[in-house]
Amino acid sequence: MADPATYRPRPGEIPTSPGVYRFRDEHGRVIYVGKAKNLRQRLSSYFQDLANLHQRTRTMVTTAASVEWTVVGTEVEALTLEYTWIKEFDPRFNVKYRDDKSYPYLAVTLGEQVPRAQVMRGAKRPGTRYFGPYGHAWAIRETLDLLLRVFPVRTCSAGVLKRAQQSGRPCLLGYIDKCSAPCVGRVSPEEHRRIAEDFCDFMAGDTARFVRRVEVRMQQAAAAMEYEQAARLRDDLEALRRATEKNAVVLTDGTDADVFAMAGDELEAAVQVFHVRGGRIRGQRGWVVEKVEDATDADLVEHLLQQVYGAADDSAEAGSAAARDAVPREVLVPVLPPDPEQVATWLRGIRGSRVDVRVPQRGDKRELAETVRKNAEHALALHRTRRAGDLTTRSRALSEIQEALGLDSAPLRIECYDISTTQGTHQVASMVVFEDGAARKSEYRHFAIRGAEGDGARDDTEAMHEVITRRFRRYLTERAGSPDLTVEDADGTVRAPSAPRSGEVPAEVPERAARFAYPPNLVVVDGGPPQVAAAQRALDELGIDDVALCGLAKRLEEVWLPHDDYPVILPRTSEGLYLVQRLRDEAHRFAITYHRSRRGRSMTVSVLDDVPGLGPARQKALLKAFGSVKRLRTASVEEVAAVKGMGERTARAVVEALSASASAPRQDDDAGERDAAGMLGA
Repeated sequence: MADPATYRPRPGEIPTSPGVYRFRDEHGRVIYVGKAKNLRQRLSSYFQDLANLHQRTRTMVTTAASVEWTVVGTEVEALTLEYTWIKEFDPRFNVKYRDDKSYPYLAVTLGEQVPRAQVMRGAKRPGTRYFGPYGHAWAIRETLDLLLRVFPVRTCSAGVLKRAQQSGRPCLLGYIDKCSAPCVGRVSPEEHRRIAEDFCDFMAGDTARFVRRVEVRMQQAAAAMEYEQAARLRDDLEALRRATEKNAVVLTDGTDADVFAMAGDELEAAVQVFHVRGGRIRGQRGWVVEKVEDATDADLVEHLLQQVYGAADDSAEAGSAAARDAVPREVLVPVLPPDPEQVATWLRGIRGSRVDVRVPQRGDKRELAETVRKNAEHALALHRTRRAGDLTTRSRALSEIQEALGLDSAPLRIECYDISTTQGTHQVASMVVFEDGAARKSEYRHFAIRGAEGDGARDDTEAMHEVITRRFRRYLTERAGSPDLTVEDADGTVRAPSAPRSGEVPAEVPERAARFAYPPNLVVVDGGPPQVAAAQRALDELGIDDVALCGLAKRLEEVWLPHDDYPVILPRTSEGLYLVQRLRDEAHRFAITYHRSRRGRSMTVSVLDDVPGLGPARQKALLKAFGSVKRLRTASVEEVAAVKGMGERTARAVVEALSASASAPRQDDDAGERDAAGMLGA
């Protein structure tokens, strides 16, 4: 526990301007990010008598070892920079809104030449319009199936589209008129894009225009006695109405609004939001937040709006249709943030027009906010039921590991290592990280084993020694922050580490978190005494004596400690054993995945490796264009040269190399057929 007085800056050094500040721990890790209208006044509040601080704030300042700040021009800039750094560094003492599940969206990839409508989860991508989120993926597919009658937009994958273009025959949806079939030229790419944009407009709430348009066309067809066409338009009209009726009207004035509500206690809170577009609920989403900092409800609302709309600020151009979809005209919250005008100005800059942030007081909006609040209360109760057992189990597991291994404290950060190889080739290793008993996938790393001669290690023990040495040598390098030392990534990229420091730093060059700067409390290796001995030898050679080490042998699930002749036997029902097994299995899965990736890429491009001037980027372009090495063999020089980035000389070299290898065994061709997609996604 550090004394805040040891790193407290002098009051005269801190400016009175608005800005953003960061607290770092002894390893240089950012543990808290905050903003302030007056940096001097705000930072001084952290360095008062510890007895006067909130418990969580007291823990933060005693964990920290330095503080730094960045001066910005306005409070809105401070809000934006604070969100950026919270997203980048994931500080442990900041409020963290965790999605209670992964929500599906209806996405239209307008950034592609032939836009596609599909179900998407995860991070939002530039050039794609999103609608939702929905509670279930089947709800998206059901709605999409209804609307394809009127808006026959492409829904097939890139592979299906490419095969249809090559064969000249559309897929089944093209034959049943649920796709306009741009793949075979039934409509031009421009016409298909207009269909996709109309579909987006309908999903964004502009439904009346399309309903009227179909009604007029139906009446015209009936007047012209084209009864079959009129009947089809009648069915189209019914499909539009059914898709519209799936979302009941909740705001009769057709308002676009996001309605937030919150329910919680001193330790955690649940948040729900209803996305209302055109008066109808278009999506619902929920989060659960652990109050790891001393924050009021107003502070929580501000952090929530940062997280919800900050992604739109990153991915959407200000004032674009995507920005207007993401940021509505009204944002209804349970309590106003500390500076609502500042937040409204920030949201206005994203949307490109006026945004009102307010608390609903009466009428339909107040009733809807109450409904959202009840949903938040239900979500919190469900979260507590699930979380209570999870927290208890993880705490018991860490305590059992501490007791079994004789550690001074519970191992809050555990790293596990595994080696994967095929008869000594394509040797790789994985490092997985669990913090507080839960996986922290952003900290996972993998390694390509080099060996003493650069052609791999002799066996698993030599590989384990190399991996532990490389990992902790990087840790020592990054901890020292020496400018003449470099940090090496697993793919061979070398970069210089940055040293943590106190004081003012520029806003335009944010310092990225180092990859290996944080040591574990416990290292687990997959294996028995030989692997443990190799790992211990690596730690001893580097002079690291404050990291515990053990190994888990697969056969009898025995835990081996360095220099011990007998293993530690954990009971089969031990939560500690379950946790170590999950670590080992996750490390094995991660290593196998990377090993298969390297092996597949090697098999796929082995024929192309020796072609002069053909690097990884051009190899990837060729495989994307032809699909596999087998198909590439049948291509002419002109066809190869037509690929983007290829010249005639390089194309001729490719064709000659493939022709020369035609008489050689072609076992890599089939592998290329299977693994080309894996390489393209690497």
